[in-house]
Amino acid sequence: MAFPKVLSADQAAALIPDGAVVTVSSSSGLGCPDAMLAAIGRRFEASGHPRNLTTLHPIAAGDMWGIKGVDHIAKPGLLSCILGGSYPSGPSSAEPPAIWKMITGNEIPAYNIPSGILFDMHREAAAKRPGVLTKIGMDTFVDPAREGCAMNKRAMEAPIVRQVEFDGENWLYFKTIIPEVAIIRATTADERGNLSYEHEGGYLGPLDQALAVRNNGGIVIAQVKRLAESGTLKPQNVLVPGVLVDAIVVAPDQMQTTQTPYEPAISGEIFRPLSSFEIPEFGVSKVIARRVAQELRYGDAVNIGFGISANVPRILIEEGRHGEVTWVIEQGAVGGVPLTDFQFGCASNAEAIMPSPYQFTYFQGAGFDASLLSFLQIDREGSVNVSKLGVRPHVTAGAGGFVDITARARRIIFSGFFTAAAGLAVENGALVIAKEGKVRKLVETVEHVSFSGRRAVAQGQDITYVTERCVLKLTQKGIVVTEIAPGVDLERDVLAQAEFALLVSDDLKVMDAALFRPEPIGLDIGGGQADV
Repeated sequence: MAFPKVLSADQAAALIPDGAVVTVSSSSGLGCPDAMLAAIGRRFEASGHPRNLTTLHPIAAGDMWGIKGVDHIAKPGLLSCILGGSYPSGPSSAEPPAIWKMITGNEIPAYNIPSGILFDMHREAAAKRPGVLTKIGMDTFVDPAREGCAMNKRAMEAPIVRQVEFDGENWLYFKTIIPEVAIIRATTADERGNLSYEHEGGYLGPLDQALAVRNNGGIVIAQVKRLAESGTLKPQNVLVPGVLVDAIVVAPDQMQTTQTPYEPAISGEIFRPLSSFEIPEFGVSKVIARRVAQELRYGDAVNIGFGISANVPRILIEEGRHGEVTWVIEQGAVGGVPLTDFQFGCASNAEAIMPSPYQFTYFQGAGFDASLLSFLQIDREGSVNVSKLGVRPHVTAGAGGFVDITARARRIIFSGFFTAAAGLAVENGALVIAKEGKVRKLVETVEHVSFSGRRAVAQGQDITYVTERCVLKLTQKGIVVTEIAPGVDLERDVLAQAEFALLVSDDLKVMDAALFRPEPIGLDIGGGQADV
């Protein structure tokens, strides 16, 4: 092969043939090769090419907050099929992204495949193996017995997963998809194409994506912030070697992540003082996050997701317990403080950053101790929906790594509000429900099974649901109310607000009153005396 060429984004876009399968490395704004995606969109508008692309996105490319990502190429005729672990998401009041309009308009087949499985598919393509055999996603929307990952009618007509029997067991089988173009991102490329990631908040999966393309004779395009002289990068810092790269595109203004041009603590170049992290204001959401924190155990490795649980690391900081558990997130950070809002998916002060495919191997095999995740809906079997709201689809990003994480996790603590849009307050150490929510979240049947309660019971997983008004446990007999908040009426505020019959523990407790007061709660997760 020839050494890589340094090209403009428009010149690199001209390398992509009609009908190509293109894999894109990104996680919303983190690591998004936005300049390259914009150039592909410009080329299509000007010339009508490339046409009929199939794109693979293990994690979403772009967002609704300033980094367009996949929306640059979400054009009829340009995009013919999309397979994503997640998709751009945002508030219901905002105009839906172009990609969501194509999906909900049934313009192209669209699939929501768990992020870890999509990374697995790249490894199989790289090694020229036939496909992925997995139990991740069984009895969820991933399973062909349900939706088979299909997001619309056109996808249902072209299934990508089937159940097979192997060695006496049932498995899900995803046939290998061969990517022909990889669009990846890094901080620095040297003249020979070696890529380093010193300003990035995560590696994500570019090595696996480049290997899948290179081993199958395709084209690897790397967008970078800067170009360095050959031989000046330390070999230990190079994640993607130049022998895998065909073209380099320099985009000096690339964002580190959403609404963040560059913050050195995200890339581990400096460590922020713990005092610089904002502590959540006292309120109902903080009550829930505090109660979730009480489920932690000293020394745990804990996965954390978006939503209320994203504030739990800040609770530990406030309580002087930072460092007593190790946070692990799907974008690859291990340790430190996972960030929130626009910087979600990054961590400051991380101890290590793993490539996402290996983090997902860790999650799929349940090597970690617990996961803190959100819920949109819970049904009578304990199944959870986080991945679909039919009336407002762009509000959710899809499943992302949720299915990979929850499929075998030993302990999961789901958190959320018991009903949607209730009028809630905390007064005098008790919960006040001034107005009941309009939408029930404990429903007879969830709209989308992102997590199978039935399978969790069969596997002996330890499942807890924490809300502002009660704590519930999943058991073989059903969902049991184990604690209620002070100020809550069990019958009126809990049992009557679920669409199915909840069980009540014989040893029903009142939630710790300290949770409902502004001062720190004296959290003790088994690590001894808190720092002062």
